Amino acid sequence: MSEYQSELLRVMEERGYVHQITDPKGLDALAARQVVPAYVGFDATAPSLHVGNLVSIMLLRRLQQAGHKPIVLMGGGTTRIGDPTGKDEVRKMLTDDAIEQNIASIRTAFENLLTFGDGPTDAVMVNNHDWLGSIGYIEMLQRVGTHFTVNRMLSFDSVRLRLEREQPMTFLEFNYMILQGYDFRHLNREMGVKLQMGGSDQWGNIVNGVELARRMDGQEVFGLTTPLITRADGTKMGKSVSGAIWLNEAQLPNYDFWQYWRNVDDRDVGRFMRLFTDLPLDEISRLEALEGAEINDAKIALANAVTALVRGAAAARAAEATATATFAGSGLGEDLPVLHVGEDGMRIGAALTELRFTASGGEAKRKVAEGAVKFDETVITDPAFVVTIAEGADARLSLGRKKHAVVRR
Repeated sequence: MSEYQSELLRVMEERGYVHQITDPKGLDALAARQVVPAYVGFDATAPSLHVGNLVSIMLLRRLQQAGHKPIVLMGGGTTRIGDPTGKDEVRKMLTDDAIEQNIASIRTAFENLLTFGDGPTDAVMVNNHDWLGSIGYIEMLQRVGTHFTVNRMLSFDSVRLRLEREQPMTFLEFNYMILQGYDFRHLNREMGVKLQMGGSDQWGNIVNGVELARRMDGQEVFGLTTPLITRADGTKMGKSVSGAIWLNEAQLPNYDFWQYWRNVDDRDVGRFMRLFTDLPLDEISRLEALEGAEINDAKIALANAVTALVRGAAAARAAEATATATFAGSGLGEDLPVLHVGEDGMRIGAALTELRFTASGGEAKRKVAEGAVKFDETVITDPAFVVTIAEGADARLSLGRKKHAVVRR
């Protein structure tokens, strides 16, 4: 039985989202008596977020489902700085136009998961460049910088780990935590935001914002972080052998997104259902208890539920239909990725890498040598093999049992 009185924290706890809360009793009492405006920040370094960001987006979804107001903070300003958390290298600078284009593209993923509007619990998206871009450097130093000590800043993991690895950290990056703290304070003053949420690696930055709001304005605000979400084999969410698992279809086909969830480790099925789907908890308990070949039914249910949330129900249905057609034999499902090889064809290694079935030509060569590559149901053993096809025809290129593509001229 949950110790929490508010629906918000009960749901968060039951589904496995809670790692740390700055003041659990205070936040629980607040959420039980009023609508809590809360935010999560996302930097706009690419045209799409990836699966590693999905748990933070689901925090906002759970918040809205519990009757509170989600605020999506896009880091139009902080993207120009670069969050050093978990990074060994300085972030590449993006142009203003690139950042704005990324924000517009990223918004499409949120529109599938949150309800936007003008109502008291409707989601809104804000851009911190709107306030960070206009504040003067001297003003920032005088008003905000005096509330941060270098001693404390050096103690946070985002800084300490970089220094311990003897990786360079620019003064620009060193300022990131100050700006993130100022974001919280600004949103509290202007929009009544009471809660910042994020991954466990953001704990130090969130605590900074909580303390800054208290010191500058005497306001009580809260922070909540999720545990580090890893797969059963210890690898980080959001990555695969072939690259990032992007949320937007323009960066990753629906079928590949669906397959990522269909192929999760048996041990991850129940946990991922709680975190990334709206399936009822009793149904999740039933599905995760399946054993043997039946666990595949649970994985399909997971893939369908996540894909429907992120990409839409039609995308989930098409991806499952493609998988059924593909794995039933030599069928070519409509949702498979398509590789165009041209009139002259394409070497097998280049074809596998172009499809992101392999990460490099060397890996492709090894897979061919292992007999793991098939073209039109024929095992390819020659690394110099050229994939060619007649005009208007389709063929299937496969790596192992799980990666398939349609080849066309």
